[in-house]
Amino acid sequence: MIKSGVSRLLRWYLLAGATAMIAPAALADELRDALIMAYKSNPSLQAARAQQRATDEGVPIARAAGLPSLSGTATYTEFTSASGSNASTSAPDRNIDAGAALSVPIYAGGGVKNSIRAAETRVLAGRSDLRGIESQVFTQAVTVYMDVILAQEVVKLNRANVQRLEVNLQATRDRFEIGDLTRTDVAQSESRLALARGQVRSAEANLIAARERYIQIVGKEPENLAPPPPLAAMPANADDAVTFALDHNPDLLASRDRAKAAGYDVKVAGASRMPRVSVFANAGYTDYLGTRGGVLSSSTLQNGTSTTAGVRATIPLFQGGLPAAQRRAAQAREDVALEQQVGIERSVISAVRSAYAQWQAAQSLIASSQTAVDAANLSLEGVRAENTVGNRTIIDILNAENELLNAQVQLETAKRNAYVAGFNLLAAMGRAEARDLGLDGGTLYDPVANYERVDRSMWDWSNDPDPTVESTRTVDTKAQDGSVGGQ
Repeated sequence: MIKSGVSRLLRWYLLAGATAMIAPAALADELRDALIMAYKSNPSLQAARAQQRATDEGVPIARAAGLPSLSGTATYTEFTSASGSNASTSAPDRNIDAGAALSVPIYAGGGVKNSIRAAETRVLAGRSDLRGIESQVFTQAVTVYMDVILAQEVVKLNRANVQRLEVNLQATRDRFEIGDLTRTDVAQSESRLALARGQVRSAEANLIAARERYIQIVGKEPENLAPPPPLAAMPANADDAVTFALDHNPDLLASRDRAKAAGYDVKVAGASRMPRVSVFANAGYTDYLGTRGGVLSSSTLQNGTSTTAGVRATIPLFQGGLPAAQRRAAQAREDVALEQQVGIERSVISAVRSAYAQWQAAQSLIASSQTAVDAANLSLEGVRAENTVGNRTIIDILNAENELLNAQVQLETAKRNAYVAGFNLLAAMGRAEARDLGLDGGTLYDPVANYERVDRSMWDWSNDPDPTVESTRTVDTKAQDGSVGGQ
């Protein structure tokens, strides 16, 4: 259900233009574009919407059992043989029978009422499931978005490292030519350069994989991805996050509704032991087509009508234990749903606490990694200076350069992990869905609209248009490469 109330994560985007630490609004729209594209075209989300529409139909199906039913019959009969003294002169040769029957259920032991309640409750559960799928798709979109950004940065860092090592190698060879360094120094530089070039190829392969995954989730090729805006409205502590999640996590809400629906199913099963009362009316018409009465057919009545009406009560006396077995089975299924509710609650609590811990750890790692990068830069400068006066060897420079690269990659990885962990936390809390994100890519999908359309539908011949694929195919996208910034 889409509500126009307080849009929690909308503030997450609005902060992009409100503080000096955040990228300009034009850049911040890049992640929003990816989320809108995924919202409109992701096949998992489109399939979930179709599944919810199927769930909606459970209500009119259940309600139909309590509505009047009307049927008609028509029969044409040829009498091909007859016996008896008057058969050839009085028996009809053929006839046509037509009839109509109306039945109106009056009482069904509460079975219809509880079937409708169960179906309505499952509709609510389905809406929560749909919210959960939206959250999953958005989480996947954010993850692949950050994966592409990380992979691009790692490629850039490794290429910059290769350039540094190429300069080092050339300088080492020059100094070897004048006898200032040994062949060992040259070999060490060549070895590090070869390894660095291999790391570039590996980083490019990872970038290609990230871009292809982005296409899979979002539905288009990643182009000029801007840094995402910071996450806002984050919980102050893990306990606050858990408290919010227990009231808003869509998977948990769905499990609660399913347990409630299972309780109605128990009542439906028990209703099969109760009497059933209905009102009926029948009308019939018979026409012998002028063949009745033989030679006296002209004076014999050739057609007739009949009508009947009444009340019918069906009282179950013995059904071989079937109602009791069905009720026990329904009770067992309710027990399953209740236990699953507790299991999902445990999973939600665990997921929220874990995501919060990962988010906090990644935040701390960003600070320490930045310190490491700054220190590695100073260390590299110092080692190079000391090498010029003979206090450091070439291997010391190579090690310092490798430490700088590792620190830089760790910093970029920590940034990615912090953002993804933060969004995972919001998703686990139930705050990363379309109704929260304030997406402005068009009208949001409203599952209530379809439910209201079909809820009271009683016409047997109403049909929806044939299904068409709404999600975007990616067969026409080009194969991705490891280029970064035109390289």
